[in-house]
Amino acid sequence: MDKIVIEGGYPLTGEISISGAKNSAIKLMVVSLLTSEPVTLTNMPDLRDTRSLAALLKHMGVEVESETASKMMLHAPKLSSTTAPYDLVRKMRASFNVLGPLIAREGKAKVSLPGGCAIGARPVDLHLKALEALGASIKLEEGYVIAEAKKGLKGAEITFPFISVGATEHAMLTAVLAKGETILFNAAREPEIVDLANCLNAMGAKISGAGRSEITIKGVNKLSGVEHAVVPDRIEAGTYALAAATAGGSVRLKNIRSDHLGSLWPLIAQAGAKVSLDETTVLIERGGGRPKPVDVDTQAYPGFPTDLQAQFMALMCLANGVSIIRENIFENRFMHCPELTRMGADITVIGREAIVRGVKEFRAAPVMATDLRASASLISAGLAARGETHISRVYHLDRGFEHIEIKLGGCGARIRREKDD
Repeated sequence: MDKIVIEGGYPLTGEISISGAKNSAIKLMVVSLLTSEPVTLTNMPDLRDTRSLAALLKHMGVEVESETASKMMLHAPKLSSTTAPYDLVRKMRASFNVLGPLIAREGKAKVSLPGGCAIGARPVDLHLKALEALGASIKLEEGYVIAEAKKGLKGAEITFPFISVGATEHAMLTAVLAKGETILFNAAREPEIVDLANCLNAMGAKISGAGRSEITIKGVNKLSGVEHAVVPDRIEAGTYALAAATAGGSVRLKNIRSDHLGSLWPLIAQAGAKVSLDETTVLIERGGGRPKPVDVDTQAYPGFPTDLQAQFMALMCLANGVSIIRENIFENRFMHCPELTRMGADITVIGREAIVRGVKEFRAAPVMATDLRASASLISAGLAARGETHISRVYHLDRGFEHIEIKLGGCGARIRREKDD
């Protein structure tokens, strides 16, 4: 098992090119189940999660080839299996989204209940209720969802009781081949949902309203193949922006959609860093002195992303004052706090609220990544810390960040990957 070793205390200077979005890529790969024609995805990130999903799709009969590191071709002229086994699904929660497309194409599916990061229950009941509304019969047996739609799927009006990105995407992926019209109310609005809708529409789907809270899907009989570029990863961009603000220096991020992080840039500026941006690049600069305290509430898009909460907290740990960070999306998403505390941070967690009293510096320590985004916060802390920080269990990091030690090393970070003892 690998670990990341960081000799901290050196500002970052240079450029980082942002990869395709993990949260978009893994849903776009599932699109291949909906058509017998080839699907080609460009600007693909090379991640543990994309490789895990590729293994699952291959198990079901999808031909998966990577011409280059950033180009993936998927082709499923015929599926050999409609079962997604536990050993493959448990590695990544988003694998569960094969369920709806399998029902839509084959009329049946058997899919293991999902795994993924341990950041709260994140139940799949919204997914299952949406599929039932579309005409699927669902039963649970021994940790598997067994579903059928013998008479096919039919459009429906589906109101989500709360905003769920995964359930919105899953309903879209299923409804595109249902008969009639489906309307999703209280739908998630994330850019990754817009990216999925754009890809499906290019294949012949009829989806309108993606990016708004009401999405309309008019079912079609079949979808064609497509070549589609994955949208840049706003969470990766935000992570490196916050790392630059935490460690100090001057970092330019390229290949981004700056409008996808409209809630982040003012907060980084409020903390004392200079932010210069256009549509596809952003420059983060922070010189001497400690950051200023900033309160943050995570919210559904376009609010502040829960996936950047841990990274923003690392910045606030060094602020000259007290900040309050409220986590409104996932319970149990403060598991990084004890690890940051090991590095000298002063954090008090009360329910969904973290009170962060800024300290003058981080101190290097051996720490452990507890989930994907928490591991990124430890990278930021290690870059700013005095001494050598060892971060174990970085397989979490590899799920969502492509070559992070190479990208940061190109900006002067003293960071390396080693085998853990």
